[in-house]
Amino acid sequence: MSIFEYNGSALIAMVGKNCFAIASDRRLGVQLQTIATDFQRIYKIHDRLFLGLSGLATDAQTLYQRLVFRHKLYQLREERDMKPETFASLVSAVLYEKRFGPYFCQPVIAGLGEEDKPFICTMDSIGAKELAKDFVVAGTASESLYGACEAMFKPDMEAEELFETISQALLSSVDRDCLSGWGGHVYVITPTEVKERILKGRMD
Repeated sequence: MSIFEYNGSALIAMVGKNCFAIASDRRLGVQLQTIATDFQRIYKIHDRLFLGLSGLATDAQTLYQRLVFRHKLYQLREERDMKPETFASLVSAVLYEKRFGPYFCQPVIAGLGEEDKPFICTMDSIGAKELAKDFVVAGTASESLYGACEAMFKPDMEAEELFETISQALLSSVDRDCLSGWGGHVYVITPTEVKERILKGRMD
C-alpha cells in the first residue's frame, strides 16, 4: 500500500458559471480501520479561496499550517488577499523545496479570481501543477471520480445545479473505493456567498 493511500481520501473541485464547488469525503482511516468519520480535508484560506489536501493526514495538517503562515505574511505585507493563481504558485514552491523528502499530499486549490472567474488546479507531492477548466480530482477514489465527473459535468452550471452534480459524483465514486467515504463535505462558492453542506452517505 502506498503511503498516499494510508488514510484514504476523495477530493474534487468543479467549475460553474462564476462559481465553483469543492468537496471531500469525511473518513479518516488507518489502512482498512476507520478512526474518524468527521475528518476535515477542505480548508478556507479566505472567503474566495479554498484548499483541499488529500494524502497522508499528518502531512496535510502540517502543510496547511505552513501555508496559512505564508498567506498571513503575504496579507501583512501586501494588505490584500492572495489571488488563487498566486496561491497555487506558493503551494507549488513550498512542496518543491521539500522534494527530496516530500509532504505526502496531493493538494486541490479552488478559488475565484479577477472578474469572478473560477480557478481550479491540483498538483502532485512535489508541486507539479495541473490546471483544468472543468474539474480536478485527487485521493484514493480519484479513478472513479474521473469517470463520474466526465459523465456528469456540463459547462456553465449555476450554483444549485453545481452542488447537485458534485455531490452525486462524490457519493457514487466513494462507494467504489473502500478507503474513502462516510459522507461528504461540500462547499459551493459564489461571488456573494459561501455555502457549506454535509452529505450523508453509506456508513460502511
